[in-house]
Amino acid sequence: MRDRLGGVFAFVQAVEAGSFALAAERMGLSRSAVGKSIARLEERLETRLFQRTTRRQGLTEDGQAFYERCVRALAELEAAETALDSGRRAPTGRLRVSAPVMFGRHCAAPLLRELVLQHPGLELEIAFSDRMVDLVEEGYDLALRVAPLADHAGLTARRLGVQTMSVCAAPGYLKRHGRPKTLEDLGEHDAVVYGRNGVNKPWRFPDGQGGEQRIAVQARLRFDDVETIMDAAVQGAGLAWLPRWLIAEHLSSGRLVEVLETQRPYGNEIYAVWPQSKHLTSKVRAAIDLLVARIPERLADTHSR
Repeated sequence: MRDRLGGVFAFVQAVEAGSFALAAERMGLSRSAVGKSIARLEERLETRLFQRTTRRQGLTEDGQAFYERCVRALAELEAAETALDSGRRAPTGRLRVSAPVMFGRHCAAPLLRELVLQHPGLELEIAFSDRMVDLVEEGYDLALRVAPLADHAGLTARRLGVQTMSVCAAPGYLKRHGRPKTLEDLGEHDAVVYGRNGVNKPWRFPDGQGGEQRIAVQARLRFDDVETIMDAAVQGAGLAWLPRWLIAEHLSSGRLVEVLETQRPYGNEIYAVWPQSKHLTSKVRAAIDLLVARIPERLADTHSR
């Protein structure tokens, strides 16, 4: 029975991943192991499940019918396992998390490492990417999002805190170019911005009426990595719009200076999101509880003006 279920799971993973190779990567197996498992399943069922060509693989008619039944059966098994797991105290199993690069590395990863050290039966896998992943399609248990939640149908969300943003620059840059006093002054300055494919991400500020004002700044330096932007600002390359938790140490040391201090800072809400389920597994529940309790202290503004 165990071998049968293994073949069924490999088959479903291969269908949903679109290839044996990607299914093997998600399962932590070799491609040949997945292929052999599915071959044994086809032999036992005495039917061909996949129609394979040199360019693509697709389901046969029998394969499509079998896949639909397997999905329903595995969903029932998962629901039963989740219901049992939700009553456990200690989280176990592999926890797969997607997180934005900088926030994930500096704020989330240290906390989740603590969780793993506290629970010997727990494994952690974090993928750092600023891309908006599909949790269900890509097999993640949890994702962290530093942005307003747009369409999150099929997902459950929990607010973790607010990431406030500030405009800053090195003292040397301000000495050479002067200090901006209004938002309109930003257009007269060099800027280091977050962007890719030739498109600058605008800087956002509250408009005083519950909305936001977007400021398009000109920049010759454009990076898709926040830490690189910060390093360039410290070196005097121009103004930068950065999270306060990231630049707090540089503000305290004087390597960076905040400008437009009277401008109310813009805040990005941070959420934990996960696939909707009647029962939350102990590993996901433990991770969410820890992040809710500890992320606010990571986001706290430690710089005293």
